[in-house]
Amino acid sequence: MTQSLYERLGGSEGITRIANDVIDNHLVNRTIAPRFADHDADKLKHAATTFFITGTGGPELYQGKDMVSAHKGMNISPTEFMAVLDDALDALQKNDIGQREQEEVLYVLYSMRSQIVHG
Repeated sequence: MTQSLYERLGGSEGITRIANDVIDNHLVNRTIAPRFADHDADKLKHAATTFFITGTGGPELYQGKDMVSAHKGMNISPTEFMAVLDDALDALQKNDIGQREQEEVLYVLYSMRSQIVHG
């Protein structure tokens, strides 16, 4: 039986590490760091972790806003969106995630582009 993406990313523990690394990357990424300056990093990490866990086939933990509501009025540019994907790829590689899983995660993230980019 094929494992879910959730399982292949290391379950809740593995995804927590990946999501924390993604947010840490965002906080130092010159392209997008200013957007995160006034946010609580721990809350961002929790939201990213639960979103990732739920979205990859794990337990239904995410209770935050949908992507359209969460990014409404932010005028996120295509460049900023790509910076987020770059940060995610870096976090996946840092956590020794396989090529197939990296591609699946990036595909899912990229599929949300129309809900996020409005610049």
